[in-house]
Order: sequence, then structure tokens, then C-alpha cells
Amino acid sequence: MNAYDEGSDARHGPDAPAEPPPPAEPGPPLVPPPPADPRSGVAALPLRYQVVVAVALAVVAIGVCVHLGMMFLHVAPPNTVTKEHGRAVDDWVYPEFEQNWKLFAPNPLQQNISIQVRAQVRTTDGMTLTTGWYDLSAEDGRAIDGNLLPSHTQQNELRRAWDFFVATHDAENRPVGLRGSLSESYLRRIAVLRLDRDDAVRATTGGGGAVERVQVRSRTSNVPPPEWSREKVSTTPSYRELPWWRVPRDEAAGGVR
Repeated sequence: MNAYDEGSDARHGPDAPAEPPPPAEPGPPLVPPPPADPRSGVAALPLRYQVVVAVALAVVAIGVCVHLGMMFLHVAPPNTVTKEHGRAVDDWVYPEFEQNWKLFAPNPLQQNISIQVRAQVRTTDGMTLTTGWYDLSAEDGRAIDGNLLPSHTQQNELRRAWDFFVATHDAENRPVGLRGSLSESYLRRIAVLRLDRDDAVRATTGGGGAVERVQVRSRTSNVPPPEWSREKVSTTPSYRELPWWRVPRDEAAGGVR
């Protein structure tokens, strides 16, 4: 063994210092994560308010399901459920949600029917005055004319109330069946509400007062045939006047309280 070999063994022996590792290559710079988006909507509310919102949505969902179920049973053919719970279904539907399928009848209506009302008003000094006739159907017509999105109330409330009354009364305006009194009170409430909206009391008395009685009538006239038709119909209107109805105290000021 020569001197070179001895020196080489001495450098690579067990006691020789380890060679330093090569320097590590620099990695990409550390980028902090983007901040979390702030919560919005219901999630941004405290927990107790989230519970309240969830309960409210559940109640609304249940109410919608019950209403849709009642309407389905109302328009469905007679079945076991309607035979057993038909009274509850009718109480839910009538009179506000009654369904009328005459829209699909083959013969369209050929008459214009307008509903009018007048009232007897008790003034503050004890006198009784009678208003003129208010054409409620004409008011609805003016509200619908030119309106791209007329409300259901403007289109159907008064019309369906009158149809409901006619279907539950005979030609002498006597109620037929148990729903006759319901149709009268429904039509009367609509008339009183409309008179209050039109401020009929102030227009009649010039001041305060209360509606004591109301009278409703219908004005029916045939729709004129087109010019090319040879059909001849009378366009003279006919009227159907109902008896005077006394207005309960809780309705006299404009609706049920």
C-alpha cells in the first residue's frame, strides 16, 4: 500500500466528516389561501334566527300542500275521502277558492252582466240618506283595461260572488240549500268593502256616518251580434234587484274585524 492509498483510506474512513448535501433548489413562493367568502342569506343569520326561518318555511310548505290537496279533492270525482270528509273540503274551498270550469264550455257567454250597489247611510245627526247606484263591475273593468297584469280580485271576485249567489237562490231571491246564507254574506261583505273604498259615506253625507243597509242589483244586456250576422237580439238591459240587507255593526265601518 502506498502513501496515496493510505491517505485515501484516511479521508473515507468511518471518522471522516460527511460531505455537505447539495443546496436545495428554491421552491415556488408561498401564496396565502384566498379569504373565505362572507356568508349571505339565511346562512349569515345567527343560529336561533336560522331555526325561526326554517320553521316558518316548513309551516308555509305544509299550508301549501294542504291547500293543493283540498283543491284536488274539490275538483276530483267523488271518492272515499270526499265522501268521508266532504264537509271539511267544502268549508276550506267555499267561497273564496271555488273552482269554475265554465271556461272550457263550448258556448261562450253572450251577455254582459254588471253588479251595482247602493246603500242607506245613517248620518251623525240621526238622518238616513240613500246613495246612488255604484257600478262595481265598471270599476273592475276600468282597472283591468290596459293593465298587463290585472289582479285575480279585479277579474274574478265580484263575478264569482254573483255566480255563487245565483246558484244558491231561486228566481225570487230565496236561498236554496245551506250555502244560500253564506253567498248572501259574501256578496254583502264585498259590496260594503267597495263602498268604503269609494268613500260612499263621505260622498253622501259630506262628513261621517255609517252604512246601515245595502241593496245589490244586476244589470244584464245581450252582447250585440257582429255586423255580418243576421241575428237580431234585444240590447235593452234587464235588472234583478235583491232585497235590502242590513249590515252588521262589525261590517259597517268597512269590512269584518
